[in-house]
Amino acid sequence: MSRTHPFKNLLVIDFTHVLAGPACSYYLGLLGADVIKVESTTKGDAIRHRGGTDAESAKAGMSTSYLTQGAGKKSIALDLESAEGIEKFHQLLARADILVENHVPKTMLRLGLDESSLAQRHPHLIHCAMTGYGRGGPQENTAAYDVNIQAACGLMEATGTRESGPIRTGAPVLDYATAMAAGFAVSAALYERASSGRGNFIDVSMLETGLSLMSSSVTDYLKTGNAPQRRGNLANSRSPGAGSFDCKDGVMSLGVNEESHFHNLAVALGREDWLSDPRFGERSARKMHAEDLVKELETELARKSAEDWEPILQSAGVPCARLRGLSEALESDQVKTRGFVQTLEDGIAVPTLPFRLGGAPAYVPANRAPALGEQSAEISKWLDETDT
Repeated sequence: MSRTHPFKNLLVIDFTHVLAGPACSYYLGLLGADVIKVESTTKGDAIRHRGGTDAESAKAGMSTSYLTQGAGKKSIALDLESAEGIEKFHQLLARADILVENHVPKTMLRLGLDESSLAQRHPHLIHCAMTGYGRGGPQENTAAYDVNIQAACGLMEATGTRESGPIRTGAPVLDYATAMAAGFAVSAALYERASSGRGNFIDVSMLETGLSLMSSSVTDYLKTGNAPQRRGNLANSRSPGAGSFDCKDGVMSLGVNEESHFHNLAVALGREDWLSDPRFGERSARKMHAEDLVKELETELARKSAEDWEPILQSAGVPCARLRGLSEALESDQVKTRGFVQTLEDGIAVPTLPFRLGGAPAYVPANRAPALGEQSAEISKWLDETDT
């Protein structure tokens, strides 16, 4: 089995929309699975027509938000309100290993595709359901997007400054974190199926994913009763000398959390005197004199640009990084060397997975993102030919 494609010969049925669900099946496809995307016969996945800044592509049903996780898949358009469409869907599930869907439970129940019905008809199937709030509880049928869950889980309340008020993150982190959590769960279910021979139902909650991303804050609150506060660019660790600081030009993010980090920082800045200064020599003292330390750090960092300081501090063993925009981050030698961005046959560049297996190269989608129903005839013919 190829180290690059551990999910080779697995078939995934992608009955998802928007970002989190399609991203999960995209990740499975990058690892070798065949992915068939089931879409409505009208407009297909709604994200085809919105998201990103390329209005012309969105109008054509190929928005950049869709392209981000559409590659490597085939698309079949089915009318699941019809008996014929539902039967063809079941034909797909009979041959599939995994179903990924992100519809509220009442929608799946109305279509006769709820977990109980599918488990009875397709006992081999791993059914991964991704919803805003998870099964059970009063909100299991509540629709949700990334921004709603950022608000619901406390992440938005903890982001920003006291003056700014709550701020959402600049990217849909909950969508993609949920996709990765679902992929992790699918991997676990596949491992279990290898010994049991039976499929399983996976219940993925975006809300709980958001809380998981705040795990250290959750534990701290439950033990102390202290809810996380909006601290702006100061480090959540509350370590003196950790946070973001203006330089002569640009901004430097410092993660000075250990005694060794502070020692390395002092030496790199030419301020070994800090190590014997009663205000800064010990962590407890630095916390008491945090404002003094910040002022001195700002004075030292103002001597050079963030671009100049970064190699100096990193070489000295100081956890740090200068503030970059997305364009500069993508152009970095590190990102390019690892091949995180892959350009497909249609010229569209898309992100791949953030990990590698056994030193294998970056994962590349098998094909460009399909148009709505582009492989409908091909898939229908395959179903007829393999009909049992």
